[in-house]
Formats: sequence, C-alpha cells, structure tokens
Amino acid sequence: MDGVTLRRDGHVAEIVLDRPEALNALSTAMARRLAAVCAEVAADASARAVVLSAAGEKAFCVGADLKERNAMSDEEILAQRPLFRAAFGGVLNLPQPVVAAVHGYALGGGCEFALSADLVVADESAVFGLPEVGVGLVPGGGGTQLALRKLGPGKAADLVFTGRRLGIEEALAYGLADRKVPAGTAREEALGIARVIAQNSPTAVRAAKRALRLGAGVSLEAGLDLEDNAWRTVAFSADRREGIAAFNDKRKPNWPS
Repeated sequence: MDGVTLRRDGHVAEIVLDRPEALNALSTAMARRLAAVCAEVAADASARAVVLSAAGEKAFCVGADLKERNAMSDEEILAQRPLFRAAFGGVLNLPQPVVAAVHGYALGGGCEFALSADLVVADESAVFGLPEVGVGLVPGGGGTQLALRKLGPGKAADLVFTGRRLGIEEALAYGLADRKVPAGTAREEALGIARVIAQNSPTAVRAAKRALRLGAGVSLEAGLDLEDNAWRTVAFSADRREGIAAFNDKRKPNWPS
C-alpha cells in the first residue's frame, strides 16, 4: 500500500520499501506512508527490533522519485519537503534497533536510509552512493550529517562532493556497510540479527540505543554520563530483576516489558 509494507515476525517488525517497479524510488505517497508506519512501529511495545528491507531484485532504494519531481512546481516541491523529512526522520528516530537489509542500488535517499539504520547488512550486489550534487541537489534525508558522523569528514566529503558509487568492498572499508553476505541473502541475515536482538531485554536495548545515538559527537565525559543515565534506567527495572533471576535459574528470561 503506497509503496511501504509492514510485516511482523514475532517481536520483529519488518518495514519493506515496496515499490519495485520504480526501484523503490521515494514518492510523495510513499514518504507519507513510511512516516505513518514508522510512527506505528515506534509506539508498539511488542516490537523489539526492526528490519528495513526492500522488494524487487535490482534496488534497495534509488532515492527520490525524480520523474514525479520533474512534473512538480517549486511550490509543490517545497510542500513535499516536510513529508520527506518525516519519512527519513521516522526511520532515524525509531527507538528500536534498526537493521537495514541492502541489495542492489542504495543511492541518494536509499543510502540515507542505510545511514539511518543501526546496522547495515549488505549483499554482494549492493552499490551505495550520494549522487545528489549531480542533479543540482544536496543530500536532504540526513546524508551530509549522518555520513559525517558515521564515516568521518574526509569520506563524507568524498561521497557527497563527487557523487561516486561504492561497491560492497569499498562500502565495508568506508563503514557504510557492517556485514557482507552472499547475493540474495541480506534480508534473511538481517532478520536473523533482529531475532537475536529481540531475545534481549527490550528496556535495556532501547536504553543502550539512546546512549549510542546521543553519545555520537559529545565528549567522553558527557558520553559516560549518558551511559550512566542508561544504566540507571534499567538497573532497577523489572527486566533487570527477571534477567538476573533467569540467569540464576538457568532458563530463558520472560521479559515483562
């Protein structure tokens, strides 16, 4: 529906970019739907991990739908902007860990969706890039800021200023991808990782994600304070009590949260 499908696998939510006939290019309707789906998943306490995958064989996502945009007036493009920010922000701000399953082209907004994830599983066919300057644009889905923080200033500048594409080996070396898998297996690998995450305390995992995200770019002292706050969030929780009891009883925990 409108290019985005939501699937459930136990405590794992899978958000599928589902517009393969357009290489999952992000249209206005798709952006609106993606923002709504992310809001639904964020509010779902039963969802402990998220996989962001894509339909079709050729592409994860090739970015904004430039065919749609070519027919739009300046006023329409300006009106579209908040919808796009909400879509990218929806993925970036999910409280659950997000594992992106990337195959084929992850260009422009597709690369930005990958940068918004916590872990990126990419198969051998994956191609990453931020080509916006080649069509008179600047990456607008968080690309400049996320690449800066994840890759460092030199590699971010290389990607953004040249618009060049990175195959899987260079993407791994750059830090755009975290795990390389055989072609056609990224989704299953990502789901497997998400299932492992979902077995852990949801309270602890969410607190850890907040500490990791908020700690980027702050001083070590400030980061350790963030970590202390995360620890205090969970140290006296029902999850901590259940986790330690399960450990001592040599059984799997039954998380109350």
